[in-house]
Amino acid sequence: MLKIGVLLGDDIGLEVVPEAVKCMKAAAAKTGMQAEWINLPIGKTGHDTHGHTMPQITVDTLATVDGWLQGPIGHNAYPRHDPTWINPPLRKKFELFANVKPVKSYPNLPSLHKDVDIVFLRETTEGMQSSSVVFAGAGEFRPNDDISIGFRVVTRKGASRVAREAFEIARTRQKKIVTCVHKEPVYRLVCGMFAEEHRKMAKEYPDVTLNEVLVDGFAMKLVMRPQQFDVVVTTNQFGDILTDEGAGLVGGLGLAPGLVCGEKQAMAQATHGSAPDIAGRNIANPYAMIMSGKMLLEWLGRKRSDPKATAAAKILDDAMERVIAEGKQLTGDLGGKASTTQMGDAVVAAMK
Repeated sequence: MLKIGVLLGDDIGLEVVPEAVKCMKAAAAKTGMQAEWINLPIGKTGHDTHGHTMPQITVDTLATVDGWLQGPIGHNAYPRHDPTWINPPLRKKFELFANVKPVKSYPNLPSLHKDVDIVFLRETTEGMQSSSVVFAGAGEFRPNDDISIGFRVVTRKGASRVAREAFEIARTRQKKIVTCVHKEPVYRLVCGMFAEEHRKMAKEYPDVTLNEVLVDGFAMKLVMRPQQFDVVVTTNQFGDILTDEGAGLVGGLGLAPGLVCGEKQAMAQATHGSAPDIAGRNIANPYAMIMSGKMLLEWLGRKRSDPKATAAAKILDDAMERVIAEGKQLTGDLGGKASTTQMGDAVVAAMK
């Protein structure tokens, strides 16, 4: 039996995560997938009940599960200079190295481009983000008031494992193309190593085509003709920028689900923030969180060799397609009048 953690997070997380769980459970029931769902405190709820936004009981329990859903964290509103109020560093704690973000357009939803279907992979433990690349201290410093210095880290291990994840995902898709985005002519050592590991990995996947595109050229091509791309993999900071650009092409962060995965575990986490301005009003768009849950089911099916999880993900994906195509039970940001709960209910109903 699979063990799946449920961490509501803050603000609209308390509304959209339950919808994702409801849809996942309904899809699982259709296939007979067995799972234990474990509710765990995080964020403000964790602080209210255990005195910390990342309680030790949550950390200890997450070490035992196959994967989990985490709602958005409202850390911008947390008190400063209090170590019990932090943005929980679960990616770093559990070595979740690949942030997988699909970008998909729908025929009847407004978007800058149609027929877009891209899966981005962003390496999340290395690169230039200082909190991700050091064990202690910081990845940037200021020796005097006139100089600021930051550094970038790429390892063969980090590049190789995100490359493998990209090729594994590409193997499940129709086009079977991996595009590695880097800037090797300028950053010959760090981007060079990243590219080298992808070239090595390509030899293990003869059924998948590897393309390489320089990051500046890719940014232009993504705006002009995103339909040419299938699976895109890049380093931490490049990915941080390009995935938001991709989301903008198809309608914004409300349509931006995500999965952060490691060797043994994965976390479903939508791209959007906690949106405190609309929290508690039952109007938040649950799409990104529901589809993040769908991605977790796909990952569990692949990594745990569980065909029932894979089938449940397909059922959930098809149901969301039907709800969007019908256009009757969509939240306001998608052009409808449905509540958060009504849209979730509609996805469950579409499975029948």
